[in-house]
Amino acid sequence: MSKRKVKETHMTVGECISQVQTILRQRFCHQRLPEKPMGIESQHKHLLELLRRTAVHGESNSVLIVGPRGSGKTMLLKCVLRDLLEVKDVNKNVLQVHLNGLLQTDDRIALKEITRQLNLENVVGDKVFGSFAENLAFLLEALKKGDRSSSRPVLFILDEFDLFAHHKNQTLLYNLLDVSQSAQAPVAVIGLTCRLDVLELLEKRVKSRFSHRQIHLLSSLSFRQYLDNVILQLSLPPDFADAKFFEEWNDSIKRLCKDKSVVDVLEKHYNSSKDFRSLHLLLMLVLSQVSVCKPSIKPTDLLEASRVCVADSKANILHGLSVLELCLIIAMKHLSDIYEGEPFNFQMVHNEFKKFLQRKSQSIYNFDKPVVMKAFEHLQQLELIKSVDGSTGKIHKEYQLMKLMLDHNQIMEALQKYPQCPTDVKQWALSAFG
Repeated sequence: MSKRKVKETHMTVGECISQVQTILRQRFCHQRLPEKPMGIESQHKHLLELLRRTAVHGESNSVLIVGPRGSGKTMLLKCVLRDLLEVKDVNKNVLQVHLNGLLQTDDRIALKEITRQLNLENVVGDKVFGSFAENLAFLLEALKKGDRSSSRPVLFILDEFDLFAHHKNQTLLYNLLDVSQSAQAPVAVIGLTCRLDVLELLEKRVKSRFSHRQIHLLSSLSFRQYLDNVILQLSLPPDFADAKFFEEWNDSIKRLCKDKSVVDVLEKHYNSSKDFRSLHLLLMLVLSQVSVCKPSIKPTDLLEASRVCVADSKANILHGLSVLELCLIIAMKHLSDIYEGEPFNFQMVHNEFKKFLQRKSQSIYNFDKPVVMKAFEHLQQLELIKSVDGSTGKIHKEYQLMKLMLDHNQIMEALQKYPQCPTDVKQWALSAFG
């Protein structure tokens, strides 16, 4: 029996790596809810108490959760709902309606979605209602229990809350908040938004019906906590099958996070975004480097992953351009420098390109004007140049004013990395940019 136990706990390196990949990928991709939200305990307590009053005591409420993207608004709400549904009798009674401003773009679509989520399609049937308010009142009436005295509590969760403010007359918001203020049915309206000025978007009649409760999530995470979280995210759980590998892996992660180059990379990410989703993306790229041949994470893996994460997409587009298109970009940059950032048109760029060909280029073919025009239009499609005229339709395309959307460093970096870039073009770029 003991021999078999020893056999089970000592796995091969390949099996251990496979287990590590499964555990950590699940952690980064599925983003399981934490037992307790870190750093936002007071907000968690406040929101849970608010929703408990609706679910248990039938008290209507409205609240806004405000914070930048990735600050944990949805995670906080999911943790609160999970804890709320563990309360006795709440699970059977409470109904949830999830709406998203990006999906439910008008009140008609939103009403259909509310009907679907409350499973009331059969009740509504072919009934015709005069207004949105009548329709909503009918839905809430249909939720009442057999004795018609008490209604089931409904939680309306509005993601991208600010987008609902753009609906015609803000009918959906007005009626939901009106119900939450009156004694018609126990309703809680929870809005999630990243706009601090969201209340300014609301009409006066809507604003007067809102409770003005706001829960702000402004990341107060210190770099030390951020670093501890990285160690926690990359560490294996204590119940890992192979105890020896578990110790070695976790020790290597602690050593990794003490390395100066790694700390510098993580500090750079921390300063640009404290968002855990971007951290998970970085760690996912690091994890993809782990294999049987390389069974631990090295500082170079993190440096490489960071480079991929912060790669400049526009500079990458430049690597795929033709030599003619690259020459046009250099000509545009030269014109922008001469005229101190003033816009240019195709004719000016073409003249600049012709000057270059006449002056010193033996390695580039003298393209016809329609071919150069086609290359110019392709750069516009790639959004590397942008029209500055409002009335572009009235002006001939050769004379439409354009603006270059690239800076000096992006162009020079692309030239350095461009495969087999003609020497004449490189020299022209260096002389043009001074």
